[in-house]
Amino acid sequence: MISATQRLWRTSPLTYIALVLATLLSIYPFYYMVVIGTRSLDSINDVPPPVTPGGAFTDNFGRVLDNDAANFLTGMMNSIIVSSVVTASVVLTGSLAGFAFAKLRFRGRNALLLSIIVTMMIPTQLGIIPLWGMMQSLGWYDTLYAVTVPFLVTAFGVFMMRQYASQAVSDELIEAGRVDGASTLRIYWNIVLPALRPAAGVLGLLTFMETWNSFLWPYAVLTPENPTLQVSLSFLSYAYYTDYSQVFAATAVGTLPLVLVFLLFGRQIIGGIMEGAVKS
Repeated sequence: MISATQRLWRTSPLTYIALVLATLLSIYPFYYMVVIGTRSLDSINDVPPPVTPGGAFTDNFGRVLDNDAANFLTGMMNSIIVSSVVTASVVLTGSLAGFAFAKLRFRGRNALLLSIIVTMMIPTQLGIIPLWGMMQSLGWYDTLYAVTVPFLVTAFGVFMMRQYASQAVSDELIEAGRVDGASTLRIYWNIVLPALRPAAGVLGLLTFMETWNSFLWPYAVLTPENPTLQVSLSFLSYAYYTDYSQVFAATAVGTLPLVLVFLLFGRQIIGGIMEGAVKS
């Protein structure tokens, strides 16, 4: 006799069909980006449109590198630096604050946590003008400080790590560490941080992707001579016409770091998501 739970988790052929269709729909934009990036501009307008990659990627990407207005290599390097620093800081500060809010007892803890959660409800766009003025006052306009420092700590990171730490870290382990004479910082480093590794992987990937794809704020505080990748890509279209083969070739190269990060940490990230699902 099959129970209700077993019937719920049985996989039907329709499930596989739906998953295959969803996968194809997700992959198709990236595939077509590669097709256009490896074709000449003339072949893009062919009828029917091309569906297989061509051999013009070297020429297309060469024109990207020769485009002085875009500064593609500078934008790529700046995005790598900014995204890496912001990701490392968000994971570190989020895990520290999450551990404190979940397991430490201090006055005003709930009020501070509530104030952090409230900031998540405020649209980021509302803070652009005052934050832009602050960058001008500090002399950080057109520097990487302007696109790095304001995002070193995020409310979402603190809240996410707090929720995970409250379930993943037992009070008994912390008390055992205190009995052994470990300080709070040592307990965090040797006990809490290893337990938070799955959630830290998920938070790191989300933060890296968000920072890498950020456009509005870097566009407001950086100049074409010192852009991030997304700002650099936008300058490829500033002309009387748009060279889509050039734009898509640059976009394909700009997507590679995200793909590399997911390939390196995807297993740990998926494992963290599944572990969280089982615990909940």
